[in-house]
Amino acid sequence: MDVFLFFVVLMGFVSLAFHFKHPAKPKDPPTKAVPPSPCIEVKEETTATQTPRFDTESARPVEEPRVLFGAAYIIDGDTIKITCTQVRLFGIDAPELNHPYGKKAKWALHKLCKNQKIRAAITEQDEYGRTVARCYLEDGRDLSAEMVKLGLAIDWPKFSGGKYRSLETSDARKKLFLADARQKGRMHVWEKFESRQQS
Repeated sequence: MDVFLFFVVLMGFVSLAFHFKHPAKPKDPPTKAVPPSPCIEVKEETTATQTPRFDTESARPVEEPRVLFGAAYIIDGDTIKITCTQVRLFGIDAPELNHPYGKKAKWALHKLCKNQKIRAAITEQDEYGRTVARCYLEDGRDLSAEMVKLGLAIDWPKFSGGKYRSLETSDARKKLFLADARQKGRMHVWEKFESRQQS
């Protein structure tokens, strides 16, 4: 019996010594699953906000053709994001969000792209990483052409070579007079419009 008691006491000391040498680590508090943050920062839309335009001065053709494929986040009537890359639709000009028909153009593009995987074949990139791409719906329709047909964008011949001019609605340039003025270098029309908006 004495041997058994001695053995029990000895095991207790060994266990205690082991505990002091290797204390138990405190358990980490349970962590909540955090959804991955999206690459697109969604901001409250204000009428004064304008999307940074593609910089034509620093633009250069891409050396190797790049094709993006995925759902599109709509920024405005001629700009989208696919897989975290900002893409400007090739060859067209749509109004800014704070210009007449700007929000209508954005929502028309949203409606076209909803539940679609967009294929964007990048043609140019500027120094800020913004790109120009020929963008297509799943059925092969050209997004630029569709926006022009809706009368919510106009052809920009300097970049398209006039590809979409024949698709313009008869009143498109009158409705989108600020986009038309930009193409013709008449920025005083923009300044006049902006000052009227501010006052």
